[in-house]
Amino acid sequence: MWSQRSVIDYSLQRRAKLSSLRGGGIMRDDLCDADPYTLLAAKHHGEPTDTLCPVCRKEPLAHLSYVFGEELGQYSGRIKSRAEIEEMAHEHGEIRIYVLEICRGCSWNHLVESYVVGDGVPRKAPRRQRTVEDD
Repeated sequence: MWSQRSVIDYSLQRRAKLSSLRGGGIMRDDLCDADPYTLLAAKHHGEPTDTLCPVCRKEPLAHLSYVFGEELGQYSGRIKSRAEIEEMAHEHGEIRIYVLEICRGCSWNHLVESYVVGDGVPRKAPRRQRTVEDD
């Protein structure tokens, strides 16, 4: 991805958790504990992968990419597709992305990676727009 930097890969933590599960050190319920809202987000906004869940080995995993940044203002913390993130990288100075893998079958979830995108030119956050909740 254009301008991707400061990449952190969490595959070693993932491997350690799965090894502990298979070795009996952790119960399945301790790892397969995705929030109902996260499961719903995976259903509607998740980007499907070809990788089967490492726990249940039945369902393909989905990726959710959350975007965070001061420049995003009230829109920080939203889920975006990879195509949207690529576009945002050209419009913002610095945005941190967190990619979560989810299994909708058994509720496995794990942070896969995080990285920063953007052109490096700082911008002001957009003005907060009034919403229905403000009234």
